[in-house]
Amino acid sequence: MKTLNTFIRTAALVATVSSLAAAASTAAAAPAADTRATTVVFVHGAFADGSAWDKVIALLQSKGLHVVSVQNPLSSLADDVAATRRALDKQAGPVVLVGHSWGGVVISEIGQHERVKALVYVAAFAPSENQSVADLAKDYPKPEGSSFIVADKDGFLTLTPEGMSKHFAQDVPAAQTRIMAATQGPVSGKSFEDKVTVAAWRTRPSWYILSEQDHMIQPALQKAMAQKISARIVTLPTSHVPQLSRPKQVADAIYAAAVYQPKPDVHPPTTRR
Repeated sequence: MKTLNTFIRTAALVATVSSLAAAASTAAAAPAADTRATTVVFVHGAFADGSAWDKVIALLQSKGLHVVSVQNPLSSLADDVAATRRALDKQAGPVVLVGHSWGGVVISEIGQHERVKALVYVAAFAPSENQSVADLAKDYPKPEGSSFIVADKDGFLTLTPEGMSKHFAQDVPAAQTRIMAATQGPVSGKSFEDKVTVAAWRTRPSWYILSEQDHMIQPALQKAMAQKISARIVTLPTSHVPQLSRPKQVADAIYAAAVYQPKPDVHPPTTRR
């Protein structure tokens, strides 16, 4: 009988170990979060174009994400929102909407689009309802780079090559900043007075990439906006274009937004009377 009991215990132990091994094997084989249905839509800012996201695009595509980079006309907030809406309307699945600089105003206005699941602000303006860029910046010192902005006779603004290399992208190689100066999109100066009617960050989870060495938007203003929108903040020691000088860190933040799954609300919603 003693021998039989020993045999039974040994058999049970072997079965348990086998079950645990099988479970571990299954867990190890489990795929990572499936992001194939998710699209990242990029919205560039002033003094730039859609190619400003090239380095980040390649990194996200390597992770299996679909990517679209909007080419903003930069002629008004309404025109840029319309261009972004067209890009969003074409997507079949959820979208992470990413805005840089002025692009933050655009994504704040259009970010409640039904496809948008999350917002990522990259050294970007994050206005509240009825706020403009001018409203956001008025209580902060004038950034160094603003002295290198020039206007043409039609009121469109460009950044000088010196401003691009020393203040917009001072941590980017000179050869690249020369190309950036040549390909930048002129922006209507009146756009900076356009006020948003919607603040999409109130209804969408948001991330904010804060540039500590920014000469175009004061870092203190960036911090205040990031805190206001209750964003998950990633702070980088970069110029105004972290997507070019620290593309991996920027891509990682965007990927985190793409795989983010909100925790289910364990409490029933409260009905307001």
